[in-house]
Amino acid sequence: MIAIKTTKLSKSYGSNLALDGLELSVESGETFGFLGPNGAGKSTLLKLLTGVTQPTTGTVQTSGRVASLLELGAGFHPEFTGRENIFLNCSILGMSEEEIEERFESIVAFSELGDFIDRPVKTYSSGMYVRLGFSVASSVDPDILLIDEALAVGDRNFREKSAQRLDEHRANAGTVLLVSHNLAEIRRSCSRVIWLEDGLIVQDGPTDEVLEAYEAS
Repeated sequence: MIAIKTTKLSKSYGSNLALDGLELSVESGETFGFLGPNGAGKSTLLKLLTGVTQPTTGTVQTSGRVASLLELGAGFHPEFTGRENIFLNCSILGMSEEEIEERFESIVAFSELGDFIDRPVKTYSSGMYVRLGFSVASSVDPDILLIDEALAVGDRNFREKSAQRLDEHRANAGTVLLVSHNLAEIRRSCSRVIWLEDGLIVQDGPTDEVLEAYEAS
C-alpha cells in the first residue's frame, strides 16, 4: 500500500510554529485537498512531505515515488533550456535516460511549448513555467503527486487538460495532495479535505462537509 503518514509535524520560524501537533495519514489512491487562509501552514506541509525542508520535531513518512509542483519554476535551472530541464528533473525523480527519451515527446506535446522547448526557461512566461512543470511532474508515473496552487496560473484550456490528467492519475490508484484557494477546484478534484488555520486542523472530512463549514465561516 502506498501511503503518506505525518505525525506531530512542527516547523519553527522564529518563535512561530508553521505546523503544531498535526497528525495526518493519507492512504494510497486518495485525492486530498488542503484549504485555509494564507499562513495556515499548507505550503509548509507539502514542503515537508517532499523533503524540501525538514521538521524541527516529528516525523514524515512517504511510500512511493513523489513528484511535486510547489512553486513557479521550482527545480528549473533558469539558464537551461526546457529540453535540458526535462532531462534534469526527470533524472532527479528517478527516471533513466532511456525512459526520459521515450517520454520526451509526450511531455513536450502536453506542455504545448513547441519550439520554445529549446529556449532558456528564464525567457518563459509564468504560464509556460506551469505547463512544463506540470507536464514533467505528471509524466513520471508518480505514486504521490503534490500540487500547490500552481495550476491557477495556467489558462482555462490547460487547467481542463490538467484536470483530466489528474483524473487519469487517480484512476491508476495514484495519490494526489492539492493545495488551492479555488474551492471549485477542490470540490471537483478531492474526496477528502483538511481545513488548516494557524498550523492546526480545524476540520478533516468529506469534501462537501468541510467546504460547507469553511464557506460558512
